[in-house]
Amino acid sequence: MPLNRRKFLKRSAVTGAGVALAGAAAAPAAEAAPAGHGHKPKGKRYSLTVMGTTDLHGHVFNWDYFKDAEYTDSAGNAQGLARVSTLIDQVRKEKGRGNTLLLDAGDTIQGTPLTYYYAKVDPITAEGGPVHPMAQAMNAIGYDAVALGNHEFNYGIETLRKFEEQCDFPLLGANAVDAKTLKPAFPPYFMKTFRVKGAPPVKVAVLGLTNPGIAIWDKAYVQGKLAFPGLEEQAAKWVPKLRSMGADVVVVSAHSGASGTSSYGDQLPYVENAAANVARQVPGIDAILVGHAHTEIAEQRVVNEETGEEVVLSEPLCYAERLTLFDFELVHEKGRWRVESVKASLRDSRTVADDPKITRLLKDEHALVVAYVNQVVGTATETLTTVEARYKDAPIIDLITKVQEDVVKAALAGTEYASLLVLAQASPFSRTSEIPAGEVTIRDLSSLYVYDNTLVAKVMTGAQVRAYLEYSAEYYVQTAAGAAVDVEKLTNAGGRPDYNYDYVSGLAYEIDVAQPAGSRIKNLTYGGAALDDAQRFVLAVNNYRANGGGAFPHVASAEEVWSESTEIRTRIAEWVTAKGVLDPADFASVDWRLTRDGTPVF
Repeated sequence: MPLNRRKFLKRSAVTGAGVALAGAAAAPAAEAAPAGHGHKPKGKRYSLTVMGTTDLHGHVFNWDYFKDAEYTDSAGNAQGLARVSTLIDQVRKEKGRGNTLLLDAGDTIQGTPLTYYYAKVDPITAEGGPVHPMAQAMNAIGYDAVALGNHEFNYGIETLRKFEEQCDFPLLGANAVDAKTLKPAFPPYFMKTFRVKGAPPVKVAVLGLTNPGIAIWDKAYVQGKLAFPGLEEQAAKWVPKLRSMGADVVVVSAHSGASGTSSYGDQLPYVENAAANVARQVPGIDAILVGHAHTEIAEQRVVNEETGEEVVLSEPLCYAERLTLFDFELVHEKGRWRVESVKASLRDSRTVADDPKITRLLKDEHALVVAYVNQVVGTATETLTTVEARYKDAPIIDLITKVQEDVVKAALAGTEYASLLVLAQASPFSRTSEIPAGEVTIRDLSSLYVYDNTLVAKVMTGAQVRAYLEYSAEYYVQTAAGAAVDVEKLTNAGGRPDYNYDYVSGLAYEIDVAQPAGSRIKNLTYGGAALDDAQRFVLAVNNYRANGGGAFPHVASAEEVWSESTEIRTRIAEWVTAKGVLDPADFASVDWRLTRDGTPVF
C-alpha cells in the first residue's frame, strides 16, 4: 500500500523529538533483602528477571497452517504465544510480577498465513479494520517492549505503523532513522523503574536495535524514507546516554545474530549479525537479547574490550519455542545499584500447555485463517513434492519459475523489453512441501512458497547469468567422482541455507560437483546452443534476491525494468486457479542436473 508520506514524516518528527521515556512504569514494591553471610558485599540487594522471546513470526498457536494440523517436529518442540504465555505466567509467579520485565527481539508480524491474512486479506490498515492478532496476544501477555525486526517492514511502513498504534508497548529501533533528518523514526529505548522497599528504585533501560539489512531486503518500502546504520555505532551513541539518565541496568534487545557474519556481502558497510560485536565494543551493557538468526543460545558470555566486564547474551529459539530468562542480582553500595551477577537460561514451551486466555482471545481469527487456507483452487494430476528438490530438478520448483516467467512476460508485453527472453529464478525453500494429487488448496500452494516475496524483472547478460549460476552452485559440497554420494551431506556447503540455492529456468546446464566452487557450471545452453555471454535476458527474480539477499553477483546492480507488490505466492494461486488443473506437462522440464566429470550423479 502506498505510504502517506506527509503522515509518516510528521509521525517521525514527533517520535524523534519525544524519545525520552518510552515507558517509565512503576512496578509493585519488592523487598530489598539485607545481605546474607558469606562473601557477598553488604548492602541492600535486589533480584530482577528479564524475560525474552524473538522471531515469533506470527506464531500464536501450536498449529501448522500448511499441514492443517498441530505443529510437530522430530525434536518434539511446541510453538506459539499461547504456549509461551504459560511459561511467562509461571516466571511471574515465581519471581513476583513486579520484579520482571518482558521483551522481544523482533520479526513479529510476518511468517504465517495468520499474519498474511491480517496484512493482505483483511488488512489492519483498512478503515475500521481489525486489530492485529499479534498485537492482541502480546498486549494480553503484557510485553514491555519489542525491538523491530527486518520482517516488520515486509508489508510496508503503513502496515507497520498501524501495528505499532495497536500495541500497548513501544516498538524500539535506535538504528531505524529518518533518511533525511537522521533522527530516530521509532523510540530508541524504553525505561522502567522498579520500586524497592527500603532502598532507592532500580532503573532498567532497554535499547532496541534492528537489522541494517532492511535497507536491502525491503528497499522498495524504505528507500529514501528510512536509513539503518550499524548496531555498534548506534549502541555506542545511546548506551552512555542511558547511563547518564540514571540507568542501573542496560539491556539491549537486538534483532541481529551473534556470529559476526553478513549474508549481503559488502553491499552494506554494516554487519548483519552484530550482537557479539556490540557486547565487545560498547561498554556499559549488562545483557543482550539476541534475535534474527533462528538459533538457540542459552547463554554466551562476551568480554567487553574496554572494561573487561562480561556481557551475557541469550537467544531463545524462534516461533516462541523457548523463553530466555536473564536473572540479575543487584547490590546497593556507595549510593548506587550495581549489577553483581547475570545468568541466562532457557525455558521450553513443550513443557507446558497453552494459556486458555490466549486461546479464547484469538480462536475466531484462527478459525477464519484455517478456513481461508483450506479453500480449493484447483486439481493436481499427480503428487508434487520438494523432498529431492535441492539436488534434483523438481517439477514443483518448475511451477514457481513458470508462474514467474508468465507474469513477467505479460507485464513486459508491448514494452522495449518484450523481445528479450525471460528466465526465472526459484529456490527450494522447504524440504517437506507437498501438493497432493487431487484437490489443491491455498495452503498447499502457500507451503511451497513460505515467504512473502514479490516479483522483480532485471536485465542481465549471459556472462552475468553464468556467474550467478556458479555462485549458486557453491551450495554443493565438492564430491570426488568415485566417492559415495550421501544426499544429506551433499548440500549446504559452508552453512549456506537452502533458500540461497537457485534454479534458473529457461537454460540447460550441468553442475559438476567434483569440481571446485567457481568452475562447476558445464554445458550451459539456451535453445540448444551454447549461451552467448553478450546476449541480454530478463531475469524474473524475487525481491529478496533482487535487492541483494544472499549476495548473488550482478543481480542487485542490474537494470530493473519492472516490479510489483503482489506476493509470488498469490501469483501461484492465481495461475493454478486460472488453469483449474495442475499438470506437470504445463510447466515441468529437466533443465539442470548434477554431474561428476560428465557422468550424472543421479
